[in-house]
Amino acid sequence: MEKHFNIIIAGAGGIAEAAGLILAEWSQVTPTIFIGNRSLSKAKAVAKWIEEGTTNTCKVNAFLFSENEITSEMETIFKQGAIILDCLPGGQAPRIAQIAKDFHLHYANLTEYVAETEEIIALAKDAETGFILQTGIAPGYIDVLANALFEQFCADFNVNSADKLEFKVGALTKNAVAPHYYGFTWSPIGVATEYIKNAITIRNFSKTEVPALSERTTLIIDGVTYEADLTSGGAADLPDALAGKVRVLDYKTIRFPGHYDWVQQQIERIGKSENIIEELQKIMEKEIPLFEEDQIILFAAIEGKDNKGTLRRREISKCIHPLKVGKHKLRAIQTTTAAPLVQSAQLLLEQDLKGVILQSQIDTQSFLNGNFIVPVYGSYNQ
Repeated sequence: MEKHFNIIIAGAGGIAEAAGLILAEWSQVTPTIFIGNRSLSKAKAVAKWIEEGTTNTCKVNAFLFSENEITSEMETIFKQGAIILDCLPGGQAPRIAQIAKDFHLHYANLTEYVAETEEIIALAKDAETGFILQTGIAPGYIDVLANALFEQFCADFNVNSADKLEFKVGALTKNAVAPHYYGFTWSPIGVATEYIKNAITIRNFSKTEVPALSERTTLIIDGVTYEADLTSGGAADLPDALAGKVRVLDYKTIRFPGHYDWVQQQIERIGKSENIIEELQKIMEKEIPLFEEDQIILFAAIEGKDNKGTLRRREISKCIHPLKVGKHKLRAIQTTTAAPLVQSAQLLLEQDLKGVILQSQIDTQSFLNGNFIVPVYGSYNQ
């Protein structure tokens, strides 16, 4: 941030604490931060953790974020804030977005939930402040990266369409063992959802819904073999934005070989059920352990013919490990999720945007080379 702002963070989980620390440590002008959570003690603990963890002097205020009402304390904070960074579970997103609209605050969130995103698009279309949605890693950074690949490909080869645009992300452990070949590196909430709900893709230049886990592929990145398959939510609005321009487009989640076979076995055991997401979630939480050490693998590629008819392909892959920010070491999932959220906040605050801004509408070059993005993802030099 190049000016001083009062920034409100809704939530006090791992992404909220990472966003607060990154703001305190990497902003050019240190902001004042307000951490709100339904547990005041949790909010106070995170506020203290950020203040103790930054090498800068940063005031972090904790407050009780009521689930049921707007308290007088909340009203006072909202009136002096510039933006809400929504780090709460996705089901809460429409409520927090409504608060942002009512108090004339900018708003940015992380959720991959499609229905909640559509609800916010409807309520914020005439807002006087800006709303950037789905700003984490997937959806989020990976969609801006994929869009940048498409833009650069068209510019460099003097074309206006491409054959394939594929982008993939995996939050993984360093090792994997049978039977599930997986470990939770973060909250397991939502993993089962993306395995069950349909994926939005482009097929034959048209936006198309395809069943999750229905198109498994093998890929090798830096000599390591992975599997990837369709999951819901990660494509953001690119299937809308690039329909008619790309023949095939999809987002897939990267896993170690063997994991998706195990998931399919669990789904078959559950059988037909109205609560299949909840039942799969319970099985995964019971069988799969939580790991402290993590890595983020991401991959994006574009393929198509240039203006002379030659088939061309470009690829980008990254492996991101835990990173020290200030005095604290953050997990890879924390930095890769929080950095795009904070970069989106800077975009809203410094460009004073209005209404809904989706991933395809973000200026790719300035975002991918932003001062919060580069320390985590490296610079974009395609």
